[in-house]
Amino acid sequence: MPVAARGDRSSAPHTGALETLLDRVSRGDQHAFESLYTAVAGSVLGLVRRVVRDPAQSEEVAQEVLIEVWRSAARYDARQGSAMAWIMTLTHRRAVDRVRSAQAAADRDHRAGLHAYTAAFDEVSEQVERRLEREQVRRCLGQLTDLQRESVTLAYYRGYTYRETADLLGTALGTVKTRLRDGLIRLRDCLGVSA
Repeated sequence: MPVAARGDRSSAPHTGALETLLDRVSRGDQHAFESLYTAVAGSVLGLVRRVVRDPAQSEEVAQEVLIEVWRSAARYDARQGSAMAWIMTLTHRRAVDRVRSAQAAADRDHRAGLHAYTAAFDEVSEQVERRLEREQVRRCLGQLTDLQRESVTLAYYRGYTYRETADLLGTALGTVKTRLRDGLIRLRDCLGVSA
């Protein structure tokens, strides 16, 4: 049964009529529910639309509210307030739940999207950066003394030990160690690497 349009409010029931209808609905009276439905559907939909704002979702929530009224009519307590107030409370709660649920889903999707995001790998820019770094290292190596440059090249680029480097250069081990240390300090400064 579609929810009545917002402006389609049949003659409003007299005082106490909704309470009587709810009592009959609580005992499974379908005709009483049809009358109750006709009397409150417009108000229910109007409130839901003000909270939810989406027309399609509003109709869905209004239907859910009216089904809840059918199923839980026995829980209505006249001492707590009017039947209309009880129905509108159910309506407001259900509408707010829908808005919160939609917001939670949007937040989850947003977090999932951020988590799944990976920066695009640009192979060309990576190659350019590596080439520029190599050129900078070559330029900085060119600023070292011959002994520093040869020591660094043998020990760090060719994998020789300090002893092997000293033997290859025909220099004392202590001298090679000093030249390596001085050369690495100059390279660090030239490359702008912090200690």
